[in-house]
Amino acid sequence: MIVKKTGKTKEKLLELIFLLCAFVSVFTTFAIVIILFFESYGFFAKVPLKEFLLGTEWTPLFAEPKFGILPLVIGTLMTTFIAISVALPIGLVTAIFISEYAPHKLREVIKPILELIAAVPTVVYGYFALLFLTPLLQRFIPDLSTFNALSPGIIMGIMIVPYVSSVSEDALKAVPMQIREGSYALGATKFQTSVRVLIPSAFSGIAAAFIIGISRAIGETMVVAVAAGMMPNFTLNPLRPLQTITSYIVQVSLGDVPHGTLEYRTIFAAGLLLFFMTLFFNIVGFFLKSKIREKY
Repeated sequence: MIVKKTGKTKEKLLELIFLLCAFVSVFTTFAIVIILFFESYGFFAKVPLKEFLLGTEWTPLFAEPKFGILPLVIGTLMTTFIAISVALPIGLVTAIFISEYAPHKLREVIKPILELIAAVPTVVYGYFALLFLTPLLQRFIPDLSTFNALSPGIIMGIMIVPYVSSVSEDALKAVPMQIREGSYALGATKFQTSVRVLIPSAFSGIAAAFIIGISRAIGETMVVAVAAGMMPNFTLNPLRPLQTITSYIVQVSLGDVPHGTLEYRTIFAAGLLLFFMTLFFNIVGFFLKSKIREKY
């Protein structure tokens, strides 16, 4: 009886600890959202929402401030698109190789290397993009500016390859072995099985990896802050310098702008927009996974 009571007490204690951890996570999320809305309210009380969302000039720290955030949004989406264009194919091919082709010993070598890539500080990636990749690209693209969107976008793509490959590999491994064996029994090669059978079967997990990669790229700060130029140009040219939402937040958060001013509150308005952008992609990923699961 004493042993049973002790076991039940431990179970109750563990349940309480798990509940507390979950509550802390939820509370932290709600606190962040509340602070963003509260601080942004003071900004939008003075700046019209239409001007903020549709304006093409972002100069809140100038003598004649302009609060059109479109240059930062375009900069964020452009670097994210470049990063995903690099990370998705490389990450997916890597996941297929590790899951279906690599021998056990080689797999044990590749996975720690991928984890090491994820462990490198992002500021190191930023200076690598600025001091190595950009001069290298300038040999092939003479018009490439020292600060640009292309170089940090490529480096961000390399950064998030481990996230994409890890989630995609887990999704491929979750496909039942009977599906592979059925494909082989019908005469399909390993490549045909991987491309035509496993990828469609694991598409919900691969879609999740895609969304995780987008969210990771949108929220990246130091690489774009170092290598993109911190110049809010309204342009779709990846060869020119630009600024993202996160790099602007870093710029203002350095302490040069007085606390409580309209200029200071711009970081909360920008952060709120960034929150909604990330939320949108997560919702799209959720519905995409739901549709794919219904299909398969």
